[in-house]
Amino acid sequence: MMEINSEDREILERLESELWEEETRFNIQRMNELIADDFFEFGRYGRVYQRQDTLAIDRQSIDAVLPLPKFCARLLDKNTAQVTYDSAVKYKVNRAQKSRLGLIGFSVKSIAQCDFGKYF
Repeated sequence: MMEINSEDREILERLESELWEEETRFNIQRMNELIADDFFEFGRYGRVYQRQDTLAIDRQSIDAVLPLPKFCARLLDKNTAQVTYDSAVKYKVNRAQKSRLGLIGFSVKSIAQCDFGKYF
């Protein structure tokens, strides 16, 4: 198994956390820097949100739990990482497991230890 170093893991966690911050989520310029043209994500109830859906959301308060609970990152190949975490919004009882695939534009060397068996 390929390994991801702690520096790269921290970068991925910081970037993913930005998506849960109001200043970023509703800043179209920053969102265009963060999410790919073919971006999509799954909502809490399985709804698929395309990039245009995500960018069209009206500004609102996001009271997400940060740092992201149970954040883990793993390499799928030398340029692709998958991150998983529990998304939790403080004003809601709902929690959801999130999973994203992302391309890494930097070298990766060692892994952050995560128990992926819990998620699959």
